[in-house]
Amino acid sequence: MSALSETHALKQLVETDATWRLLRADNAPVIAALLSEHLGGESRRLPTEELYERLDHDLEALRAHGFELPQSAQGYCAEWRKSGFLTRRPAEEARGETFELAPGALGAIRFLEQLSVPRQTVTESRLASIGVQLGQLAIETDPDATRRLEQLHAQRDRIDAQIERIHAGALDTLDTARALERVRDILAQAEEIPSDFARVRAEFETLNRDLRARIVESDDTQRTVLNEVFRGVDLIGESDEGRSFAGFSALVLDPAVGSAFDDDIARVLDRDFAGELTAVQRRYLRRFIGTLKDHSGEIHEVITAFARGLRRYVQSQDYQRDRVLRGLLRTALAAGVEASVHAKPYQPTTLRLELSAVALGSVGAIRLHDPADLDASAPVVEHVAGVADLEALRSLARATEIDFGELTDNVNAVLSEVEQCTVREVLEQYPASQGVASIVGLLTLAANQGATVEGIETVRWRGADEVARTADIPIYCFTGRLL
Repeated sequence: MSALSETHALKQLVETDATWRLLRADNAPVIAALLSEHLGGESRRLPTEELYERLDHDLEALRAHGFELPQSAQGYCAEWRKSGFLTRRPAEEARGETFELAPGALGAIRFLEQLSVPRQTVTESRLASIGVQLGQLAIETDPDATRRLEQLHAQRDRIDAQIERIHAGALDTLDTARALERVRDILAQAEEIPSDFARVRAEFETLNRDLRARIVESDDTQRTVLNEVFRGVDLIGESDEGRSFAGFSALVLDPAVGSAFDDDIARVLDRDFAGELTAVQRRYLRRFIGTLKDHSGEIHEVITAFARGLRRYVQSQDYQRDRVLRGLLRTALAAGVEASVHAKPYQPTTLRLELSAVALGSVGAIRLHDPADLDASAPVVEHVAGVADLEALRSLARATEIDFGELTDNVNAVLSEVEQCTVREVLEQYPASQGVASIVGLLTLAANQGATVEGIETVRWRGADEVARTADIPIYCFTGRLL
């Protein structure tokens, strides 16, 4: 491939690949961290509302540390789903929908994890694993029986020699550093499997769409696909992807393989070097074979659902309606191309199209009408207007407002006998009829029309509850008649 053709291929990849799109996003660190935290660990799928709640909490914390994140969790999830980072599916066990990471987002997160915690490019365990697999491949693909027997005999001799050394007491075990290196290499390979499962599911979804398109699009292809479907051929399961996955699934679901796998993991985790692993890594290894079985069962359900849907699509004759609709659309497009020579798309027409008056909205926004909500169960009380009582109005006014007229008369009455007086002296002759309100009123009059004298005096009054009270107030002196 030349540099020019490779450049064009990579340019198209930049525009279409979700992994590259996430890595180039403005908030790539935020997106990768949030999605990895909530969907990249043991919980691979969450209900939409639960994910919204978790993300809103994290977004508030990020905003408090200076990150500009104007949208809500629901808005970001819609944007990430449109960009190909999230996949939304109907919930299987309850009503609603769930979110899970799309294959592109899984690949981007794994790439960023490798950058943040780089692994050694060359390790003994990786080279040994490659050597074992290469040797096994050479033996199993060798068509020469003599050479193949020689290789197997040599392999047996090595095993016999190792058995003799162990009987002689020469038991060699890996040191802690090399054992940790191997188990971490195993973990690194195991962590890539969720991405593989996501890609497998995406491939099956693409295959399902392609088969439906083949039924609708081409007459020759349509006959072939229809005949195979009517004969009962499982086109999904018989595809290259289906056969490849079937082999993997048969190995995972083999009870002997699963039991041996669990036993090996249990023995490895009982070793001393396993204490150097984190709790997350140990838990991941213990649940690894169970996780593989869960994912494998999920992919089997997807294959079954696609195969049944395809067969139902054909047997119910729904494809004929789609073919008619496809023909009408193509006819309309062809007529539009011919009309474009004489009329531009933005040219006004005399055609009037009556649109539906029904507002479109989510079914979840619909609320059932409950007549009981409008039932007035309480009896209607009729209030008859009466004649106002002057004394009652005066009592109401005194209970809500300070009677400055009364207080002014009291001060002037005291000043008619002496040249000047204080608030305490006024209260001694004319007790506070409104309780603390009278004290506040006298202080207001003294502040506006009296004079301040240095010192503190004690005033006494009785409240509405007839409890005697006292307070220390600044000394104000009334020196002239109040207005």
